[in-house]
Amino acid sequence: MSHHIQIEGGDGFDVSADEDSLLRGALRAGVGMPYECGVGGCGNCRFDLVSGEMQNLWPEAPGLSERERKRGKRLACQSRPLSDCVIKVRCADEYRPVVPTQRFQALLAQRREIAPGMAELVFKGPESATFRPGQYGVFHPPGVEGPRAYSMSNLPNAEGEWRFVVRRVPGGKGSNAMFDALAPGDTLTLDAPYGAAYLREDNARDVVCVGGGSGVGPVVSVARAALKLGKENRVHLFEGARTQADLCVPALLTPEEIAALNYVPVLSAEPDGSGWGGARGFVHAQVEQSLPLPVEKHEFYFAGPPPMIEAMQDLLVMRWKAPLTQIHFDKFF
Repeated sequence: MSHHIQIEGGDGFDVSADEDSLLRGALRAGVGMPYECGVGGCGNCRFDLVSGEMQNLWPEAPGLSERERKRGKRLACQSRPLSDCVIKVRCADEYRPVVPTQRFQALLAQRREIAPGMAELVFKGPESATFRPGQYGVFHPPGVEGPRAYSMSNLPNAEGEWRFVVRRVPGGKGSNAMFDALAPGDTLTLDAPYGAAYLREDNARDVVCVGGGSGVGPVVSVARAALKLGKENRVHLFEGARTQADLCVPALLTPEEIAALNYVPVLSAEPDGSGWGGARGFVHAQVEQSLPLPVEKHEFYFAGPPPMIEAMQDLLVMRWKAPLTQIHFDKFF
């Protein structure tokens, strides 16, 4: 059984009745519905319901303001069609999936600590792991309401291996479930791949990756893929962390990979007298200080906490006037 969704003034598509959201049904149908996080945080998938019935999966999702809720706005990632519907939304080709999404059972094969409160989770799927470096997958952690998005930290592979960097967030139900409610051998439903902040392989620009927290996962994937394209010494990887113990890149990349790129760790809370001779402060400030210009020569990829994302946007867009087509990131809250 499926429901037909008609876009006012545009095309229509069908969404299976067992699909978990309007957004994922639209993307699986190849429709370029706008989105970023896909889990209710960013608000980029707002739409208007003209007619029909939709179930609201998370009425309090932070992606909508109270004013928007009162005006009848909805989030496609938190809406499930219960009938044929007519909706109003502005689609764009840039949101069309570059890799078909799939939903499958993934087995947790390994969980290893890579820094205090940080782990890399390795899942095995039934078929090849097909995605673009920098994209993310969506899980439904056990005992937690709503989905959670985590970016892949590895490269596409025929072995069906999906790796994710997860940070334990104090009080975070989703991340704590990924640590405490799962053991090797358990399975979870994985829906992937999503996201538009994937490596653009068809240009000659140098690659700049900036990551903080669990955001190191996707930028490591992008950096590793860029090296495979032959961009040795033309990949800049900036990692922001509090202390030396919090750095994750040395645990995720091989010494040979690190030597082939310009890796710049930046520490914001390393104690004096520790012997640290590297960069200190905030990672975006180090990017501004050390990245060789002109800005047009670079393609930018970044992921991390919201303050870091906002600081990078301010640097690149407001101050450096970097072309928007050369800036790639996903908002996770």
